[in-house]
Amino acid sequence: MSGSRGGPPPLRPFGLVLHHDGSWTHQGQPLRHERLRSAFDRAVRYLPEEGKYVVQLGRFRGEVEVEEAAFFVREVDAERGELRLSDESRVALRPETLHLSPIDGAWLCRVEREGAPGGLLARFRHAAQAELMERVEEGPQGPCLRWGGRLHALGIDA
Repeated sequence: MSGSRGGPPPLRPFGLVLHHDGSWTHQGQPLRHERLRSAFDRAVRYLPEEGKYVVQLGRFRGEVEVEEAAFFVREVDAERGELRLSDESRVALRPETLHLSPIDGAWLCRVEREGAPGGLLARFRHAAQAELMERVEEGPQGPCLRWGGRLHALGIDA
């Protein structure tokens, strides 16, 4: 059913939550169906005009409450300087945006998205974080990330 202007109906929360660890719940109940969780991971979109996250599957569009980050880094491609995210997009890592989650100390970074000045948060999955940690070395003023042929100072205790 369309809204009054012929577009989609207004977004309202319907109990779908993406938690900091990448798990999904609906009305407090964990989503256990692996293919559905995977589809939701790939279908997360940010709507800059509304400042909201949605899951969009075909014509269905539902608002998502995001606990920390809506995107998750699944893979690190150091040769290309890219990250593969949970929505299957590939984005450049901006080392200056790396920081630690206040929830549990996992690495977060900001990734470019249209309509989101400064980028949106992406959280490193364990394997991707371990892969990135292999590129951390001690620099003159603390931990540094060797990325793109340069050392980037990290403002964190890695």
